[in-house]
Order: sequence, then structure tokens, then C-alpha cells
Amino acid sequence: MTIQTSLAPELDIEGVEQVILPPVRDLGDGFQVRRALPSAQRRMVGPFIFFDQMGEAVFRSGEGLDVRPHPHIGLSTVTYLIEGEILHRDSVGSLQAIRPGEVNWMTAGSGIVHSERTSAENRASGGKLFGLQTWVALPKEAEETAPAFSHHKAHEIPFTEDAGTRLTLIAGSSDGMTSPLKTWSDMVYADIAMQDGARYRVKAEHIERAIYVVSGAVEVEGQTGTFAAGQLVVFKPDAELVLRASGPARLMLLGGEPLPEKRHIFWNFVSSSADRIEQAKEDWREQRFAPVPGEHEFIPLPA
Repeated sequence: MTIQTSLAPELDIEGVEQVILPPVRDLGDGFQVRRALPSAQRRMVGPFIFFDQMGEAVFRSGEGLDVRPHPHIGLSTVTYLIEGEILHRDSVGSLQAIRPGEVNWMTAGSGIVHSERTSAENRASGGKLFGLQTWVALPKEAEETAPAFSHHKAHEIPFTEDAGTRLTLIAGSSDGMTSPLKTWSDMVYADIAMQDGARYRVKAEHIERAIYVVSGAVEVEGQTGTFAAGQLVVFKPDAELVLRASGPARLMLLGGEPLPEKRHIFWNFVSSSADRIEQAKEDWREQRFAPVPGEHEFIPLPA
């Protein structure tokens, strides 16, 4: 695995707290991941503790994604695709294909195991895979909730359109809308597609907010500086500003109220308790987690 790193641009823009340029991790066969959270500059934005851009990858015929069964605790995972398809299986019995515009929301709670693969049909034909995966840390009182999985079709996800800007609210609340996903704390997660010159006002509805630029570029209206694809831009609390697209652009808006306790993270485990992380490590070593039906492989605990 190779890692490329770059320094974030030095921008003095009112209302912007920091700009993070994620490292690129090559996972092999041309499949790259950009990890914006956690980073050396910042661990979380609201309850979001993990933010990955997957791809864009192009699979030839016979190739595909094969993420073997692995465990999670203390978080909810959110999978949102722009291109391609992933077949999700988990230890509560879910078997679900996810396609662009749909949402997979998996709450690990006390513990869940899942795999992510390319289906046999899509593996035969090949194709693209491009999307985003995020982890939302659960509040302390919900960390040991029962594991669960929900899938939402694109038509179930609320959206609003105005003057060349379309906001699709994946989770939480924003712009007068509330997503149907069951969340555990105050948050917002939205897909914002903007035509050239379109605007979006970032409101102070949530304490912590950031945008991740998926494609294109945006600027803060009335100020100098441009944010380009692959950058996570964190705004100052209470700041309200207007973003303007420089050409067609696509952004992810994320944030919410920060959790009061520190979160420990090791591999796929998140918890407010370091001891709970150690217990999860031991449970995975000894294969005490419930298995994924029909799957016999697993990813070993890292050293």
C-alpha cells in the first residue's frame, strides 16, 4: 500500500477554520481511497469520525471489490455511491445491493460483522466504482445498542432544488428537511450538486460543519481562494457563508453536535472506553462475533 501526502493550501478565508488534503491510499489493482477523517489535523467533525472517498476505480471483466468479513463496534456506517454497485452482507442477516443515490445505514452498536463485494454479475462485466463511506460515532448511551441495518432507496431520500443547486439530505436535518434514517445524535450529511455559478448558503444550523469536494471546485463568495476536489473544508462554529461553484461541482456536507467524550479508535472499533476496544480486539481474535451467513473468510485483527 502506498500513501501520498500533500499539505493543505494556506488560505485566509473568513469563516473557514481549516482545509484538509487527505492522503491517497493505493489498495492495489488501481483502487484508491482518500481518507479525510481522522487526520493529523482533525479527528472528528460533529459525530463523524471517519470519512473515505472510494475510487474512482475501473474494474476489468473478472475484477471487483472483495472486502472480507470484518467487525465494528460503537458506530454507524454510511455507504453512499456515485457510480457502481456494492453487495453488502452482515451478521444480522442482511443481503443488500447498494446503487447510486441509495443509502446503506448500518449500526454496529455492541458488535456487527459485514462484508462488501462485487456481485458475480457485475464482476463478469466489469465497471466503475466511486463512492463515499463514513462512520458516525454513537453517543455514549447508545454505544452498546443492538446491531441493525437499514437500506433506503433513492426516492426515499428528501431533496430540495433552487437555482442550479440540488441538496439531497442523506442523514440528519438541514434546510427545513429531515432524513428518514434513524440517527442517534444531532447531525447533517448531504449531497450537494451545483451547476456552474450556482450558490449554496452554509447555515449555522449545526455546531460543527464541513464540506468535502467530490468533484469540481467552489469558492466563498466575496473572498479569494478556491476549494478543489479532494479537499475537506471545515468551517468555524456559527459562521455563515455562501459557496459558489466554479464550473459544475459536487460536495458532501457533514457535521453536527460534537460528542462530549473522547472517542478511542482502533482498526474498525470506536468507543468512549479504551477497555471496550481491548475487549472487542480479544473477541475478534477468538471469533466471538456473530458470523456473516454464507461467508467463511475474515480479515484478521491487525498486529
